[in-house]
Parts: sequence; structure tokens; C-alpha cells
Amino acid sequence: MAPAPEQTHTGTEEPPHEGGLPQFQFQHWGGQIVWLLLTFAIVYFLMSRVFVPRMRKVLDTRAQTIADAVEQARRAQDEAKAQAEAGRAEVAEARASAQRAGAEAKARANAESAKRQAVEDERLNAKMAEAETRIRAARDKAMGNVGAIASDTAQAMIEKLTGVKATTADTAALAAATAKGNA
Repeated sequence: MAPAPEQTHTGTEEPPHEGGLPQFQFQHWGGQIVWLLLTFAIVYFLMSRVFVPRMRKVLDTRAQTIADAVEQARRAQDEAKAQAEAGRAEVAEARASAQRAGAEAKARANAESAKRQAVEDERLNAKMAEAETRIRAARDKAMGNVGAIASDTAQAMIEKLTGVKATTADTAALAAATAKGNA
């Protein structure tokens, strides 16, 4: 390749600029620093006086709302526990009352049953005494008849065996022997 011809500058033309971004050129740094500081101060002022206080207020309100809700929940939980405990106490009292009422009813029923049993026992004892009296009377009557029956039977046996009718002396001897045997 052949070397490129040199360009010559005429007086009316501008000299060629160096390439790159103007922000990185040293001659523009002074203005850029001033604008940087001015923009930073404005943004800092807005952040510190407007935006951050508003955000802090929102965050504080949110934190307070959460704290209030937690406190209400704790109070509601404590109240629920107290009501549950009161309910348990009422149930225990009702159970105890029911048990006492049951025990009292059982005691009354047992006392009434014992009273009825005593009345019934007394009535049955009276009937038994009356029955024993009747039985004793019937036995005594039967025993009184046994002697006569035995005497008649003995006379019939003597008559059948001997063919002779029993005498009064035989009957008296039989009655004496029967009396000795009963004694």
C-alpha cells in the first residue's frame, strides 16, 4: 500500500477533534462537577425533607398498626382463655351439682325403700305370726284328733286280731301308753 497523502490544513477549516465522549474530556470536568454537586444537593434535599419522612411515616404507621393488631389479638386470646376457663369451671360446677343431686336422690330413694321395706317386713311378720298361730291351732286340733283316731284304730286292730271288742280298760291303757310316748 501506498502511503496516504498528507492532508494540509487551510486556515478556514477547523482542526480535527479528538475522538471519544465529551464527558471524559478534561476541559469539561469543572462544569460536570458543579452540575453533579448541584444535582446531588437537590436530590439529597428532596430525599431528606420529602421522601424519607413520608416513607418513615408510612413505616411507623404500619408498625403501629401491626403492634395494635398484635395487642388486640393478645387481649382477645386472653379473653378467650378466661372465658374457656370460666366455661370449664361452670362445667365442673354443673357436674359436681349433678353428682350431689344424684347422691341426694339415691339417698332419698334408699331411705324411702328402707322405710317401705320395714313396713312390708312388719306386715309380713304380722301375717307370719297370724299364720303360725293358725298352724299351731290346726296342729293342736289335729293332735287332739290323733289320740282319738289312734284309739279308734287300736280298738279296730284289737277287734280284728282277737275277734273281741276292746274294753274300756284296754282303751285307758292305750291312752296312758300314748301319753307316755308323747311326753
